[in-house]
Parts: sequence; C-alpha cells; structure tokens
Amino acid sequence: MNELKEFKENMKVVIIVQARMGSTRLPGKVMKEVMGKSLLEYLLERLKRVQRADDICVATTVKSQEQPILDLCESLSVKTFRGSEDNVLERYFMAAQEMQADAIVRVTSDCPLIDPGEIDKLIEQYYLEKYDFISDVPGRSYPLGMGSEIFSFEALDKAHKNAKTAPEREHVTPYLYWNPQIFRLGACPYGNKKNQKDHRWTVDAPEDFQLVSKIIENLYPRNPEFSIEDIFNLIEKNPKWKKINEHVIQKTAKA
Repeated sequence: MNELKEFKENMKVVIIVQARMGSTRLPGKVMKEVMGKSLLEYLLERLKRVQRADDICVATTVKSQEQPILDLCESLSVKTFRGSEDNVLERYFMAAQEMQADAIVRVTSDCPLIDPGEIDKLIEQYYLEKYDFISDVPGRSYPLGMGSEIFSFEALDKAHKNAKTAPEREHVTPYLYWNPQIFRLGACPYGNKKNQKDHRWTVDAPEDFQLVSKIIENLYPRNPEFSIEDIFNLIEKNPKWKKINEHVIQKTAKA
C-alpha cells in the first residue's frame, strides 16, 4: 500500500482517448446516442471513475468535422488535443508531451463499456511490476472493447522516434509489442476466469452499436456504475444477444 501511495505522488498517469468522427464502417460512431447520451459521453463518464489516473485527454484530429467531439469535451471539462488523423502514434506522443504524462493509459473511443475498476488494476500492475508496457492485445483474454494498455512516456518516445511502418504508426503500440528485446513487456489477462475474448463489446459496425445499446439500456438506468461482471450476467440471461455482432471481423495491425 505504501508503494502505491509513493507511486501516486511521483508519477503522473494520463488516460489518452483516441477519438474521431471519421469511421469507414460507422461514421460518427462516437457521437451516436443511446438514451440521449453519446457513446463518447458514456466512456468519459466511466473513465472519470478511474481512481489511479490523474487526468484524461481526448486526442482527436485537426479536421473540422471533429467539432462535436471538442464541444462535448468542453462541456464535460475534459482536456483535448488535436493532431494527425493517420499518424496516431505521433498524435499520442504529442498529446502525452503536452499533458506532461509519465505513464499513458491508451483507450480507444469505441469502448464505451470499459470498466474503470479493470483500468485501476492495470495501473497498479504497471507500477508494482515495473514494466515498460502492459497490454491485453497480443494474447487477448478480455472481451473486445474492454481492454486497455499502459506504457511509459519513455517507451512512447522511443516508439515515436523509431516506428516506421504504417501499422506501427496507425495503431500506436505495435512497435512496443513487436519488440520484446527492447521493452519490458507485461500481460494483463482477465481475472482468473476462462478466456473471454469471444465477446465483442466494441463499436465498429451497426451491429456492434445495436448490442452495446441493449447493454446500456438494460444496465445504466438501474446502476450507472455497472461493471464488467454485470455485463456478463446480463449476456448470460440473454444468450441470443451475443449473435447480434458475432460475425463482425475486427481489423488488426499486421507487421
């Protein structure tokens, strides 16, 4: 416990959310509404409950179409940064630099159901185990849309300076997990339960939005702070829901 107190006093942890209005499959998805609130607002509401993070920044692009994102963040008193649309690694680096972050938690805006408690566990693990980068990406065990990553500013700086390929710069962290000889890499599997990667709770297609809407409509009115376990319990009671988007293929970074 003293270690974590020392960590809190000596390290600035910033959650950086990448968000933009452009989307091939579902344009403007981050601002699509469920019960009168956008998906991005649900996400930011949940991220504000992460106890071990010091700040949140939404990193969007310089395009004029991002104005709804900027307006929402201003109304919620959330900081923003604007950078390259395609070079997301550069956008993250410049946002982290501006925020004076020592450690960065990466979250994508298509994950409105993410559990703040799971992010707190990730941050604790990062400090206690002294890794450069911890992720659930390479051997994913969380439901898609529930994972996050954490890495040091030094690791981000090194990636920004050395990553050359389009996948490395578009997806931010492949340079880190493709170079275990350079970085100390850690994994954050989901609890002690069986692998749950066959669940899809991200929003990248109309079918994803349909499922996520059902989850929010059923859980949020009764408990706005619903957890990952609450979602599992709901899906267990409604097994047919899982079929709504199970055919959607996730885009991945390729070397």
